Amino acid sequence: MQEPSFEIKHDPYAALKIPEFRLYVAARFCITIALQIQAVIVGWQIYQITKDPLSLGLIGLAEALPSIFVALYAGYVADSYNRKAIIVSAVSVLVVCSSALWFFTIDTGAFVLHNGVLPIYAVIFLSGIARGFMGPATFSFMPQLMPDRKFYANAITWSSTTWQAASVAGPAIGGLLFGFFGISAAYAIDALLTVFAFVFYFLIKAKPLPPTTEAKQSMKESLLSGFRFVFSNQIILGAISLDLFAVLFGGAVALLPVFASEILEAGPQGLGFLRAAPAVGSVLMAIYLAHRPVSVNAGKKMLLCVAGFGVCIILFGLSRSFWFSLVLLALSGVFDSISVIIRSTLIHTFTPEHMKGRVSAVNNIFVGSSNEIGAFESGFAARIMGVVPSVVFGGAMTLLVVGITAFKAKKLRDLQL
Repeated sequence: MQEPSFEIKHDPYAALKIPEFRLYVAARFCITIALQIQAVIVGWQIYQITKDPLSLGLIGLAEALPSIFVALYAGYVADSYNRKAIIVSAVSVLVVCSSALWFFTIDTGAFVLHNGVLPIYAVIFLSGIARGFMGPATFSFMPQLMPDRKFYANAITWSSTTWQAASVAGPAIGGLLFGFFGISAAYAIDALLTVFAFVFYFLIKAKPLPPTTEAKQSMKESLLSGFRFVFSNQIILGAISLDLFAVLFGGAVALLPVFASEILEAGPQGLGFLRAAPAVGSVLMAIYLAHRPVSVNAGKKMLLCVAGFGVCIILFGLSRSFWFSLVLLALSGVFDSISVIIRSTLIHTFTPEHMKGRVSAVNNIFVGSSNEIGAFESGFAARIMGVVPSVVFGGAMTLLVVGITAFKAKKLRDLQL
């Protein structure tokens, strides 16, 4: 007589049933919305003062450079010290930064009128340092909230969904707050949300550092071990490289103002829709993946999704229809969401617990900086080739990178989760 078979039902809300993970997600949602509000208001404020588009680019530079500079040391700290303490300390610095920006607007912005934009850049620089330490600590702390590794994929999916949803809502909330209540009120809400994030992180119990089998290392050896691990692991290196070059070559976001005003003739309202479309696609796909996670042929699906992203970028560059362009950008977000969730899951799965801070730091150096470098590449290529050819070229280069990775990284191509 044949034994009856029982199928284990997937629970799409498994991670959310863990109280400490709910606190983690709430904190992540609050801090992401706060930072998005801050980005919108700071950009508007600085441009109103300087009337110089270059000053907007310097905002990203002021935040990205310190974050990249401290990344390796931040990874070492996350693997050596209490991760909750690092997160709480970093968020407390962000509370100070948000409060300082609010203070600058008191008394009708007299402080900024007297001192110029340099104090604002200084605050953004300080927040970049705090975020540089916060990234590896939060990446390595989240798995410690899970009772078992089987929850990783579901937790990563909900964490990604939370970030994407906040990324969609944040700029809209920032614009509405500024438009209806003024800059001081917008900064006050930014500071308040950061305080909420601090409270949520504070309520999570501290976790002991994972045990390690590593021999005693000097700080220099420990800092470099993250690089050695990534470059010796074909799966992680292939996944990070895919993400890096896809964003580097395929990122058309920096050129969306040109498409909205000159090519699609959609105006500023159309630009808002175009900017939101990829994030909306990402959120919808992330929610779907929470219910139907990727497990079989994950490597092949990741490669196909990055290729799909590249095709969307090529077609977007050639499109002259606003609605078709909107659909293509939403689809690019769908493909990007799948590849990001698979990449995050495999990094968590294949990286030893005691090294996650350092590996996350290496990931942040390459992938975290690719948006800023990709924006520069897009602008530089557009200056040389023209806007449309540069976008088509970027999408084609993304397809080339997928082909090379599929040929070279056999372990990633055959990956099963």
